[in-house]
Amino acid sequence: MKDVLELIVKNLVNNPDSVQITENTTDYSIELKVKVDKVDMGKVIGRQGRIAKAIRTVIKSLAAAEKKKVDIEFLD
Repeated sequence: MKDVLELIVKNLVNNPDSVQITENTTDYSIELKVKVDKVDMGKVIGRQGRIAKAIRTVIKSLAAAEKKKVDIEFLD
């Protein structure tokens, strides 16, 4: 799941080397924290959060297939 999120985010930003994703996994949930360069944060979040919402939807559908809940947090 982390790999898919990393692939999506790195393709959105101008500086893919600055993308950092941390993953905390429990039996029933996954917590993902995405940290990108401040310049690229607008591209990851999008207008009114549309891109961030789309990213969350894709990752949540992958997590549902594994019967887990996922929480994605975007940090600057």
